[in-house]
Amino acid sequence: MTEEKVATNEFKLDPDSELRFEVENKNEKVTLELKSGLAEVFGTELVKGKKYEFSIGAKVAVYTFQGCTLELAGKTDVSYVAKETPMYQYINCHAAMENMREEAEKNDKRGPITMVVGPCDVGKSTLCRILLNYAARMGRRPIFVDLDVGQGHIAIPGTVGAISVERIADVVEGFTNKKAKASGIVINTCGWVKASGYKLLTHAAQAFEVDVILVLDQERLYNELVRDMPDFVKVVLLPKSGGVVERSQQQRNESRDQRVREYFYGNRTPLYPHSFEVKWCDAKIYKIGAPILPASCMPVGMKAEDNLTKLVAVSPGPSLLHHLLTNVDVDRQTITVLSPQPRPLPNTVLLLSDIQFMDSH
Repeated sequence: MTEEKVATNEFKLDPDSELRFEVENKNEKVTLELKSGLAEVFGTELVKGKKYEFSIGAKVAVYTFQGCTLELAGKTDVSYVAKETPMYQYINCHAAMENMREEAEKNDKRGPITMVVGPCDVGKSTLCRILLNYAARMGRRPIFVDLDVGQGHIAIPGTVGAISVERIADVVEGFTNKKAKASGIVINTCGWVKASGYKLLTHAAQAFEVDVILVLDQERLYNELVRDMPDFVKVVLLPKSGGVVERSQQQRNESRDQRVREYFYGNRTPLYPHSFEVKWCDAKIYKIGAPILPASCMPVGMKAEDNLTKLVAVSPGPSLLHHLLTNVDVDRQTITVLSPQPRPLPNTVLLLSDIQFMDSH
């Protein structure tokens, strides 16, 4: 048998243009190589001559300021060169944030707190990644806050999280808190921007005391925030990239499951999670929110409580399966949990989310 030859395509990009490609087939792997010039992927510079491998689910945009030659090896579902990109506007946002960081550093104050908002599938997470990478390339250490519970870019879906984005520590200086203080925060949000979703956005803006809100691709949301935010909050409307792909509900579910698998089992580097039993009496399980009582059930003159944020105790049982519990033994009154660390649980209080995951390993 002769080995099948992998298709190779060469792309020559003019300055301020972008190579966009997608990989949707799980059996396909695509290799990207920078042959000449300078290029970056979402703010991360490519190393010339290094081969970068992408597989199922990859949606990549390779941007160049000065022009470059790229080589793609393997079968992509979509690949094309885009002449128009919003990257200069994104760069201007970064430059404005950097000016704010310099001012904060000079006066020993906190850096800019920036929140990225917009409907589903407009590139919020990508813009966050670009801004964070540019900040790190400037030697900053911004904090990334992820409030997108639907996808989860730091931990698993159903959770919020925060991480410090930093370079390797300096051999002499180590890590300096002052630099982290001036670097500021970049906040990613979910695509729920109407009704209660809008209230959550404005609540997050108030809670984090944001300085800047970047609105992607929705003038209505932009105008609502201009109306409702204090004068000191700068609200900026930005276009989405033409390479942003709208995902179906099935694709979102698959992406969510993949994020959970990667969290426990790793991606390129395999991880080995732990599975162990916990007695019902050793753990307390809660969920947030309870059904709203109808007014007819309340005494005359009394109003029903706001149960949306109420902490409600949950009794262990078979209904808890697939909430990262691999088994519920009613007779022995134990649950088997999937954990990234060995026993015991770091906390005996467990908070239940609506995200479910069936462990296929």
